[in-house]
Amino acid sequence: MSKMLVVGSVAFDTIHNALGTHSRVLGGSATYAALSASYLTDVQLVGVVGRDYPDAAVEMMRSRGIDTAGLEIADGETFHWEGRYTDDLTSRTSLRTDLNVFADFHPKIPEAFRHTPYVMLGNIHPALQLEVLEQIDRPKLVVADTMNFWIEGELELLRKMLTRVDLLVINEEEARQLSGKHHLRQVADTLHTIGPKILIIKQGEYGAFLFVNGETFSAPAFPLPEVIDPTGAGDSFAGGLLGYVASRDDTSPETLRTAVVHGSALASFCVEGVSVNRLQNLNDESIAERVEAFRHLVRFTPPQA
Repeated sequence: MSKMLVVGSVAFDTIHNALGTHSRVLGGSATYAALSASYLTDVQLVGVVGRDYPDAAVEMMRSRGIDTAGLEIADGETFHWEGRYTDDLTSRTSLRTDLNVFADFHPKIPEAFRHTPYVMLGNIHPALQLEVLEQIDRPKLVVADTMNFWIEGELELLRKMLTRVDLLVINEEEARQLSGKHHLRQVADTLHTIGPKILIIKQGEYGAFLFVNGETFSAPAFPLPEVIDPTGAGDSFAGGLLGYVASRDDTSPETLRTAVVHGSALASFCVEGVSVNRLQNLNDESIAERVEAFRHLVRFTPPQA
């Protein structure tokens, strides 16, 4: 088993949905990814919070075995995002984004983290993602996430960053926007020419596609009876994905396929509760049961001739 490094936002979220308002709950791309991955491998976290960030939240992450030596505590307030979901949870509107201490954040990778073989660059400014890569020594696999905000406003820097990334995780709409193509096979082929040799296109409630070595793998989303809060599902997916790869210390296509299923399983738990409430209360048995349930979803026996 190898370690993985997660660099991204550690934040507060205020979420409005059909259940009401959930004020200043734990959020951030690095928070979700690190918690998800912690069930599969040893995780190192780099981010920044303000003086208002509760000690109990840091202790909760440490209790999951997450190394928080790279979590900087700066003077000021923690990054805060507020958004409202439609009643069917299929879309959301951002109401406010207060960067606070995150506005001046420049990742400082502790010396003990610089040789970590598996690296996840959360959805942060491409310039910060590049700063991280300058501090990492010969990683085996670098995973990056991005979003339409960076595609629209920082395309040149984003493309530069992608030349140094092995695996890009991106949602379907943004993949089409970045590639300028529509059909997913064409999207994948175009994005491979930019840099990442491995591509995962997320389709939300419909699952995810993996494109690697000219092959395509599709994993469904788990059909839950109820979704409570989709915030952080994509980050939980990416964290679970890389956590599994690090646990096997293997980047073969076969391992990546299984990693996609593990990422999907962790994401399915994430959406069963508000914030990280569900993610911090799992066990190995429940995760194994859900992975097995995924296997049954796609199992079939061809009819006899």
